[in-house]
Amino acid sequence: MEIEVPIPFEKRTSLKLPLVSASVEAGFPSPADDHLERGIDLNEELIRNPAATFLVRVKGDSMRDAGIHAGDVLIVDKSLTPIDRKIVVAMIDGNFTVKRFRKRGGQVFLEAENPEFSPIEVTEGQELSIFGVVSYIIHQAR
Repeated sequence: MEIEVPIPFEKRTSLKLPLVSASVEAGFPSPADDHLERGIDLNEELIRNPAATFLVRVKGDSMRDAGIHAGDVLIVDKSLTPIDRKIVVAMIDGNFTVKRFRKRGGQVFLEAENPEFSPIEVTEGQELSIFGVVSYIIHQAR
């Protein structure tokens, strides 16, 4: 799975949207207008460390079983430590990719979440740079 060139996050405005205080059931609708609470700013909700955050748009389907699809936008935080099983944006041998980071017995793998793709075993002599850990996935409801 490829990604487009990372775009650094820049908070230009505050966008507060209404937040409904009632829970939403996946059944019959309720009169939610009676439960409007405070506004919610998506920048504050989704971006923990603006200086270390960037956005990338996904190409391909190697991470589809993790709920990441072509066209999705990933919020990536460079300040988070890539630990085993986290989804990361990495550059391997000059190519950007998004994969699940795996570390077993000192060996590093980048695993797809689609059985059609083999894991990438990072071997000596390969250049691997972890750009950050995916903190949120934004995609259109299907």
